Amino acid sequence: MQFFAFLSLLTAVRAAVVPAVGSSGHFHSPVPLDAVPQGKNITINGVLTYVSLPKGRFDPTVAVLLLTGELAPSSSSSQGSGADQWAAAGFATYAPDYLNGDALPTGGNVTTWAVNHGEAQTTPPLLAVISALKSHGVKQIATTGYCFGGLYTTRLVQNNTITVGTMAHPSSLNVPTDFELVKAQSHVPVEINNAELDTGFTPPLAVETDGVLGDGQYAPGYLRRQFDGVGHGFAVSLALSDPVQVAAKQGAFDTSLAFFKKHLK
Repeated sequence: MQFFAFLSLLTAVRAAVVPAVGSSGHFHSPVPLDAVPQGKNITINGVLTYVSLPKGRFDPTVAVLLLTGELAPSSSSSQGSGADQWAAAGFATYAPDYLNGDALPTGGNVTTWAVNHGEAQTTPPLLAVISALKSHGVKQIATTGYCFGGLYTTRLVQNNTITVGTMAHPSSLNVPTDFELVKAQSHVPVEINNAELDTGFTPPLAVETDGVLGDGQYAPGYLRRQFDGVGHGFAVSLALSDPVQVAAKQGAFDTSLAFFKKHLK
């Protein structure tokens, strides 16, 4: 499967590279959660995956694929809370460990870590889980990616592998090249939640993305929402004592949820 067949057709010379922001670049650090994980870790097509299912009836032909950032393994109980939130909204949710059991440790060097976590290493486990879901009757995959996961959401959008994609404070992208590729060959709706204080996907880069996909230029559907007063990582971690952070995290989830519901058939 030539997952990146068309990438060589576009040049990245004039593109700005969105950095993979390390732990020191996050506006706030993840905090331990007291909630008991509602899902469980299972192996899907050889890939450890945190799976959380709704308590009530749900459509088994629709799945949310949650792609975590570089700081947290998808299969950890702390990251399970994100998948559990999507399950509580009525979606069977799958968070594959596409980092191959080697998330960036807190305080780790993201540049060194990235050497062994390029697309050649992380794409195969991701595609393995997607293939398994489709072979078991999943017909629509709504993908939400955070930080590093925003890159892979974008790749899945570019290649029309999923039904709808959202992302928050994405990293490791080329702007505007990656979104020009989306515009050129995709039919997948895209939504982005960005942060005013992000040191990676900065507001100017967000506006540049609007210049490619906004104002009706991207027919499948495009939405971007900026959250002020917060920085990189705001959609996955927060200081519970800060109402701005609490509202931003919930707002990003609500925005993505509404976008999924609008574009899932």
